[in-house]
Amino acid sequence: MEQQEPVKILFYVQHLLGIGHLKRTATLARNMMRAGFDVTVVSGGHEIDVDLGGARLIQLPATRATDLYFKVLVDEEGQQIDDEWRQRRADRLLEIYQQIRPDILITELFPFGRRQMRFELLPLLGAARSDTPRPLVISSVRDILVAQSKPGRNEEMLDLVERYFDYVMVHGDPALISLDKTFPHTARIREKIFYTGYVVDHTGVKGGAEAPGAGEVIVSSGGGAVGTNLLKTAIEARALSSAKALTWRMMVGVTVEAEIFDELTALAAEGVIIERARPDFTTLLMNCALSISQGGYNTVMEVLYAKCRAVIVPYAGGLETEQTLRARLLAEKGVLKIADEEGLTSEILASKVDEALLGPPAEAAIDVNGARASVELLKDWAGKRHG
Repeated sequence: MEQQEPVKILFYVQHLLGIGHLKRTATLARNMMRAGFDVTVVSGGHEIDVDLGGARLIQLPATRATDLYFKVLVDEEGQQIDDEWRQRRADRLLEIYQQIRPDILITELFPFGRRQMRFELLPLLGAARSDTPRPLVISSVRDILVAQSKPGRNEEMLDLVERYFDYVMVHGDPALISLDKTFPHTARIREKIFYTGYVVDHTGVKGGAEAPGAGEVIVSSGGGAVGTNLLKTAIEARALSSAKALTWRMMVGVTVEAEIFDELTALAAEGVIIERARPDFTTLLMNCALSISQGGYNTVMEVLYAKCRAVIVPYAGGLETEQTLRARLLAEKGVLKIADEEGLTSEILASKVDEALLGPPAEAAIDVNGARASVELLKDWAGKRHG
């Protein structure tokens, strides 16, 4: 009997500020590889060492945002990207598509975000639509979208879904929040929307007193450069809190400059550890006394999966409303404490730490098996296409 070739997936992701989008893509890629898919991840953000579970990584010429509003994009040298740069990258992406000839093309966030990348994504989607056989085209999107204030943007997103996409995988659980709460136009594309549950890295290991992070306060600010203030405030809050006898471990994002890392190290008293973000972060959460973090998708869901006590300081800069909304919904369920980023002081943070330590561990009846469910959907859709 002739052995079937594995289904080929081309997964496009572009991170511009933090690395949350890439982390979620990596978790999905690992699960897809374990399920027997042939996965290629094409990344357009700065290079980050991330575990893709053996999936191929193709790095495009990198770009990142220089401001919280994503208005200015620069290349690896910090030069603002121009039309010539865009054309080179669009050509390279099409070249990759032609080399891979995927059975499934997945775009992370687009068309519900990453509008700045239309210069390369529209030609890519056009190539996929006119291909024979045509690949399945899927949008992979988180639970909460940034509200659109400009006229016509929502209509544009809907048009793109209708024109190019077969399915929209929403990595969330309607029991917490459904997509229509932040994108109130889903009726038109309802039949294409499938909820997977939250995509969470399940690799954390629960251990005893000697386990990494055991009995510690783990303070993290994600992979971006926007959380330095949280780390500084946490260093000062330790002495004011009931957790002052515990070790506080500060996880500094991989993209944070060396000067800031050195500044944090200089501020740290005895009992405070300053180190770069670690691959075993989920294990630290499984064993810690308390987590203090920003409210990004990945970290919040890892906290819920680890069932640790938590204080969340949602990032609210620029156009961001997503972290605050998600954290509030969870706080209403009593599973974590919120400290607002604006006006945050060491005294306020210390009092939130004390409240969290007195309360129950984070636990909510929310689906955190999104990676597995995503794989099952892909198998089903690919099977129908080949069947």
